[in-house]
Amino acid sequence: MLGIPVALFFANGIEWYMHKYALHGTPQTGGGRKSFYSLGMKNHWTHHRRVRLAQYRDDELYQHPLENDAGRNEIKGVIFLAGLTTLVFPIAPFFTLTSYYCGWNYYNTHRKSHLDPAWGKKKIPWHYDHHMNTNQDANWCVTKPWFDYLMGTRVISSADLQESNPLGIRLPRVIENKLNLWARRYAPQAFAKLDANMRDEQARRRNGLEDLMPTDIVAK
Repeated sequence: MLGIPVALFFANGIEWYMHKYALHGTPQTGGGRKSFYSLGMKNHWTHHRRVRLAQYRDDELYQHPLENDAGRNEIKGVIFLAGLTTLVFPIAPFFTLTSYYCGWNYYNTHRKSHLDPAWGKKKIPWHYDHHMNTNQDANWCVTKPWFDYLMGTRVISSADLQESNPLGIRLPRVIENKLNLWARRYAPQAFAKLDANMRDEQARRRNGLEDLMPTDIVAK
């Protein structure tokens, strides 16, 4: 049973890592970006442009995902990554089965959020911020914001888009209040970074950077 929470945490880390390094790529000194998955990176930045033009919606990618290359590639990528955990099924069945769930949940949540922007903005505000903030190289997590809190990459645009607790999970008020109190008490640097990120984002918006579109990305 220990494999269940381990898989949930592991999958969130994979979300963060793959989104940051595979789909966004690493900026290069001479311009452009480099990724070990260049096709996925180009498809992803095209997705970013469509989302900004349509106020977070992306019908082209998600209405009929099996009818376009980007949609098929995303599905294949999720199946591949989740499928890798089958290798440890004999010794960690709960880890593997939970990883399968995480793959399904990631794809379903991401797709639904871009077909129903109001739902996405309410349920996964960290991903809404990822697309609509001035800095789109942040907020890498999709299903839950855990690794963005751990890595200092959660950038909240405004108070109304701030999740009520770092877990991004609906909790009873008394538990949530204690969790928030303990989190700020025992991880003060993480929350200082969170507050600084929010101030920086608001300053960038005052300077008009919110209206900038993602540039075309060319793999080097």
